[in-house]
Amino acid sequence: MLSVIVRSALTKYRRSWLPGQAVVRAMSSSGSAISPYTSLAISHPAESITHVELNRPEKRNAMNRAFWSEMVDCFNEIAADPDCRVVIISGAGKLFTAGIDLMDMAGDILQPEGDDGARISWNIRKTIVKYQETFSVIEKCPKPVVVAVHGACVGGGVDLITACDIRLCTQDAWFQIKEVDIGLAADVGTLQRLPKVIGSRSLVNELALTARKMFADEAKSSGLVSRVFADKEAMIAGALEMAGEIAGRSPVAVQGTKINLIYSRDHSVAEGLDYMANWNMSMLQTQDVMKSAQASMEKKSPKTIAFSKL
Repeated sequence: MLSVIVRSALTKYRRSWLPGQAVVRAMSSSGSAISPYTSLAISHPAESITHVELNRPEKRNAMNRAFWSEMVDCFNEIAADPDCRVVIISGAGKLFTAGIDLMDMAGDILQPEGDDGARISWNIRKTIVKYQETFSVIEKCPKPVVVAVHGACVGGGVDLITACDIRLCTQDAWFQIKEVDIGLAADVGTLQRLPKVIGSRSLVNELALTARKMFADEAKSSGLVSRVFADKEAMIAGALEMAGEIAGRSPVAVQGTKINLIYSRDHSVAEGLDYMANWNMSMLQTQDVMKSAQASMEKKSPKTIAFSKL
């Protein structure tokens, strides 16, 4: 069944990649348009799976002003959508993203408003916090997010992927914390999340301080990504298969797992256990447990169970 879904979804993707084909925009479960995103393309390649595609291929998917607000709107919609159980993020065109669109963002970064130093600083801080939410909203979304990277993932791209739950890439992918090369410290998530993703403080420091490129094999061996694929088509197929596996499980179990993994990452073991006990004292009161146990005893896949929406 899963292979049929993947093949069907891939057929849709191949068609959408053809020149002149319209990209599917943000749609509700009923098929009506929701948001006219200009930097993102949203599609639903399979049941319960939402695909968010960075969609400025002519600009190497550089992150312009629209992107920073559209990602927040997009993931707030996804978080509240009971039809979505898993999200895939990828990039259109030849690469994942070249990072911040400096030409488009120069006004916000280099010309902040304010009558004096205090007011200028206040406004700069407001801008930075706003941009931080663009990626924090991915982490806050209870739906697991699988990101699929091909080609370059530069600057803001690293901020983005470190906020995702599962990271995949192609053999030609490379990653670069570029900010020191343009005179600033990365300020929207990389320096905070990457040390917890990789685990090697020395390697994180090296990447952040030298702005050198990290290629796919090193990304895999260091733990930045969990799987490397030969090319983009194989990676999207792998992402869809993985998303299908996740979507086939109880949404109560899956979303509770993501929330508690993130909580435990940022708290002590004792605090994480206490939070887990408080979480499951209510979440265990679900029919999903009995349904899943019954399927297991009958040696059936969880994907055969009709779980209620969450």
